Amino acid sequence: MESETTNQNPYAAPQSPVAARPQQLRQEPAGRAIRLGAVLIDNVLFTIAFLPGYLLLLEEMPADTASVLQWIAPVTGLLGLGLLGYNLWLLHRQGQTLAKSWLGIRIVRTDGSRSGLGRIFWLRYFFPTLIGAVPCVGGIFSLVDALFIFADDRRCLHDHMADTMVVLA
Repeated sequence: MESETTNQNPYAAPQSPVAARPQQLRQEPAGRAIRLGAVLIDNVLFTIAFLPGYLLLLEEMPADTASVLQWIAPVTGLLGLGLLGYNLWLLHRQGQTLAKSWLGIRIVRTDGSRSGLGRIFWLRYFFPTLIGAVPCVGGIFSLVDALFIFADDRRCLHDHMADTMVVLA
């Protein structure tokens, strides 16, 4: 006991163990059903927001319906743009859309780190949508993209393209 106290310098700075920065751990992948639910909810929200504007594009419409839609369409269009902006903000801040936040899931990189908005927007949404719009090839790509969810890692093709995964928040 005497040797321990004699080896300690009473004027030395206090020592504490320095913990290494914890590695970002891979989290549990979100289930297939909850991911499908989030996509459906997001699509329903956008459909409700933009449907009146779509209906105005119809050529044959009763006059009374058209007059009502002319008042509703700009308001819902602005709400739709607001919804889009809010979803982009949520994706930037939390890696979630509105439906993903309601259902408790989020998008992260495969190493568990935060995924940036550019990666999510361009690689997960824009390019897969663009490829899906190509005649003949787009339908096959969209089908294969969706079917990839049945792999063991539960990642769609757009997840592989962006090096992301959807996990429980």
